[in-house]
Amino acid sequence: MFATMATLLTVLIGGVVVAAPAHAATQGAGFGAWAPISRYGWHGSMVVDGVHTYCITPGAPAPTGTSIDHGISGSAAGLSPEKLTRINLLVTKYGQTTDPVQAAAVGWAVKAIANWDETLHAFGYAGDTLAGAIHWTFSALAPEHSQAVQDRAVAYYDEATHAAAGMTSASGSVTFTTDAADHRAGTVRVDATTTTASGSLTLTNAVFTDTGAATREGVTPGTPYAITAQQPAEGRPYSVSATGRFSAGYAAAVRHYTTPGGQDTAGPAGTVEFEVTGQDATPRMPPFAPTISTQVADRYSAGGPYIDEITFELAAGEWPRGGDGSFLPVTASATVYRTDTEPTPGEPVPAEAEPVGTLSLVTDAATGPNAPYAVTSPWDMAAAGFYTAVWTIRAADQSPEVSAHTGAGYSWAEAFGERSQVAVVPAITTTAQPTGTVGGTITDTIHVTGGVPADGLRISAAVYRAVDGVAASDTCVPANLVWQSEQLEITAVGSYAVTSPPIELGGTYYWQEHAVDDAGATVHTGVCGIENETSRVDAAAPAPTDSPPALAATGTGIDALRGPAGLAIGLLTAGASLAATARSRFGARPKIR
Repeated sequence: MFATMATLLTVLIGGVVVAAPAHAATQGAGFGAWAPISRYGWHGSMVVDGVHTYCITPGAPAPTGTSIDHGISGSAAGLSPEKLTRINLLVTKYGQTTDPVQAAAVGWAVKAIANWDETLHAFGYAGDTLAGAIHWTFSALAPEHSQAVQDRAVAYYDEATHAAAGMTSASGSVTFTTDAADHRAGTVRVDATTTTASGSLTLTNAVFTDTGAATREGVTPGTPYAITAQQPAEGRPYSVSATGRFSAGYAAAVRHYTTPGGQDTAGPAGTVEFEVTGQDATPRMPPFAPTISTQVADRYSAGGPYIDEITFELAAGEWPRGGDGSFLPVTASATVYRTDTEPTPGEPVPAEAEPVGTLSLVTDAATGPNAPYAVTSPWDMAAAGFYTAVWTIRAADQSPEVSAHTGAGYSWAEAFGERSQVAVVPAITTTAQPTGTVGGTITDTIHVTGGVPADGLRISAAVYRAVDGVAASDTCVPANLVWQSEQLEITAVGSYAVTSPPIELGGTYYWQEHAVDDAGATVHTGVCGIENETSRVDAAAPAPTDSPPALAATGTGIDALRGPAGLAIGLLTAGASLAATARSRFGARPKIR
């Protein structure tokens, strides 16, 4: 074959090639006399500009003169598309040769397709077979090659006559589908103007599911092939695309040459080639289904702002990212409700729940879901009760870039009443008996008016005796403890009285209540030394006597001390004794000595 063959097997997209300048045809490969008219003719190819051409107007003189190149033509010599397809097949596939036997066989087969009768009978043969016509001529022209030319010509003719009519041009496109449930799954299909084409297809950002390869040979139009997408970067939209090259078979055209006074000849037009490209109609979106878990800063609080710690989680998919790889910001919001009783986890928000405020959060582009966020309310928990945040994430609150990943209808809401959501503001106050007398008891009343957990509270009270030189607020320490009550288990609001054993030393006493929940966590501790937690015990008036009591000269027992020093020692002794019995029940009222 000649090097120029590569330029002839071009993609035939439509139209014709502009006619080239005239050049003289020269003798190619074959047998016979290279002359316009001779006894046995010329049987083989004619070379024009390095291209082997073949006669398509049997009976006309050989094209020994100057030939004109008319380019690729789908109407050469008035032949039908079917005949042009068959001639093109032979000239393209077998005709570009220097082998005289092969060239002669191609020449006979081409002429037979163009005009059967003229081809068989031009040299006086009276029969009706191609082999017979070749033998009639070659038995005298080149008998030693007659059989070989017959065999090849008949085989070429048979192959060509089984070829369907081709076309002069074709085109195609690529279509992708995406599985609604999985952005990675889908199909690719090539659509073309002919279903007889086949070719190769190479995917970008995907592979063929059954082979795991990005390129597939033997692709046919109209056939869907399963693909598995491979996103190039986490959390970002991406598209799958494809390019391919297809062949629709031999063109229904030839390269047409004419020679004034001589044969029309046909050169190769090659196959109808076309390229296809395509990509997803819309980018594939990795899904994003964000959720939230929460943890209040303090389970029990004296009031002030509601502080929540927010941790983002994923129910599905991956966090969307921007072109620079940063996390796209996500907006979440919450309504905080106050109830008088502890919520039941998972129950709907009760009708009597009071909305007290809202919270909002926009995630950081650098942090995304990788760290919790602390959110502090701009308002305070001003009343006793249970404060419960209910967080929501809605696609409607997000940027278009984020909602494209979540889907326009996405909405997630936190279940109401989870313990980690609930901040408790208890309402516990006390009223101490303001005064008492030596030998009598004193009482502290604990008022629980709100914030009682569902599992109840355990409350108790302790009594501390004031010490000279120690601030009232610093008195409630173990060294000054006089008495500690048992814990009372309560499950409802109310007032609960705690009564001390008899007090036998005058002075100032401070009460301090303490409340814990069922797990032992501190709910509330009273403030030491405040007025409503103070009881003052007066000494009883002494019985009248004629003379003051005499002090013993010697002795170390407590009975020997009757003055202020004796009272102090007695109080210290009593304090040590009481500390040892700090959890005595109310009914057993030991005297404080």
